[in-house]
Amino acid sequence: MPGPRPQIVLSPPSFALTDDVHMHIVLVEPEIPQNAGSVARLCAGARAWLHFVEPTGFILADRYLKRAGLDYWPAVRLSVHPSLDALEAMLPRERTWLLTKRGRTLYREASLPQGTVFVFGRESAGLPQAFCDRWDDRQLRIPTTSDVRSLNLANAVGIVAWEALRQLEWAGETPMES
Repeated sequence: MPGPRPQIVLSPPSFALTDDVHMHIVLVEPEIPQNAGSVARLCAGARAWLHFVEPTGFILADRYLKRAGLDYWPAVRLSVHPSLDALEAMLPRERTWLLTKRGRTLYREASLPQGTVFVFGRESAGLPQAFCDRWDDRQLRIPTTSDVRSLNLANAVGIVAWEALRQLEWAGETPMES
C-alpha cells in the first residue's frame, strides 16, 4: 500500500506573509532523500513551508523520502521550483537568509521575523558561489569546528528553524492524542 503523498504546489504566487506559515525552508537541489524527508517532517511540525529547487537527487515517490517523512506528508506544504533563478526572482530580500559556512553572521544573531526564508544548499556542494555573491549581506552560519565541512542538512535546518520559532516565542500546540 503506498504511503501518504505530499501535496505539491508548483510554486506559491509569492512569499507573502501569512498567519499560518512561520517560515519557509528552501532546499536547493537536495540529494539525499532521508534528509529531505526529515526536513519535511520538521516543516509539518513547525508550520514551515518546504521548497525544493530542482533537480533533486530523488523522486517524490522515493521510498526513502516517504519513510523519513513517515505519515506526516499530508501536513507538508511543498513547492517545487524548476531552478534557482526562478526561485531567486521570488525571494523577499529583507526576510531571506542563506545558510553557508562563509556567512559572517551567526544564525542566533540575526533577527528572524515571521515568514523568514532560509535557503540551504546541496549536501555535497552547498550553494553556488555566484548566488552567494549576490546575497553577500544575507548569509548566516552555524558555528562548527574545523573538523567537519558542514553539518548534516536536516540537523542544520532544525537548528535555525527552532531559533526562528524561539524568536517568535512560539510555544507549539497541544500534542496529538495517541
